[in-house]
Amino acid sequence: MQTVIALGFFDGVHLGHGDLLRRTAELARERGWRAFALTFDRSPGKDGRLLTTVNDRVRLMQALYGIRNVAVLPFTEEFMGQSWDVFLEKLVRDYEAARLVCGWDYRFGHLGQGTPALLDAWCKSRGLGCDIIPARGIDGVTVSSTRIKALVEAGDVETAALFYGHPHTLSGIVQPGKHLGHTLGFPTANLVPPPELVLPKDGVYAVRATVAPAHEVSGQAMPVPAAGREDAHAFHGVCNVGTNPTVDGKRRTVETWLSGFAGELYGRTLIVDFYCRLRDERRFESLEALQEEIFRNQAQAEAYFHQHPIR
Repeated sequence: MQTVIALGFFDGVHLGHGDLLRRTAELARERGWRAFALTFDRSPGKDGRLLTTVNDRVRLMQALYGIRNVAVLPFTEEFMGQSWDVFLEKLVRDYEAARLVCGWDYRFGHLGQGTPALLDAWCKSRGLGCDIIPARGIDGVTVSSTRIKALVEAGDVETAALFYGHPHTLSGIVQPGKHLGHTLGFPTANLVPPPELVLPKDGVYAVRATVAPAHEVSGQAMPVPAAGREDAHAFHGVCNVGTNPTVDGKRRTVETWLSGFAGELYGRTLIVDFYCRLRDERRFESLEALQEEIFRNQAQAEAYFHQHPIR
């Protein structure tokens, strides 16, 4: 079956990406073709920092824009040395591409020599369709992954969400921690994100956490992750990003306290969506003082979600 392919890296799957993915899905639906998106297993950027892991990129593309088929290509030295036209020929051969969609600033091929203008001319010479999606702006500011990274690192997750079109999100398998939840009397979930992932500024946030069975990512066409299934459950919560100086003070983690969850969390997939920064991370004189503050933060989070219900 012929395909419409969205070209890009899609880090963060922000509103600009959304325009591109939405157009891809519309074209495929109108023609009875498959909608496809390409991404890579690691960042093509120089600093290598990411807003989203592969899992989260795929999950967001599927859940928000209905792109069921996502190809994750290995960003190898061989791939980086490939000329832009060879890359396009492989898309036609391997994915039956009949129409290609990219953003206004898309670069591809060796040393980024491929441009939207070259892509458009190449497609026309072969009788293929091509759509170049213009930049998306908010109050005169272009939506970009670079802009969102700066907002997330500053802890401004509410403004970041305006550029994303969704909350800042991360997921992972819950890891054993200091068993702080058992000590303080409520369940906690400890995630250790990969070092290349951009995390919100150290502090405490109001979050929505989705608990689901662990899932694996395999192959090029990925299924909807477990958090999209009926056996997934979402809870309001409070999340601490940082080193937890009251207890540890060494390793930077993402530790979430879930309100209303009962059961075992270790080994399960947790998706954490960040909605509002509540306070800076700080050291408390005792676990009792920390417990009291967490309960206060939970009340703040519940008040936030009452005023800003999730639709």
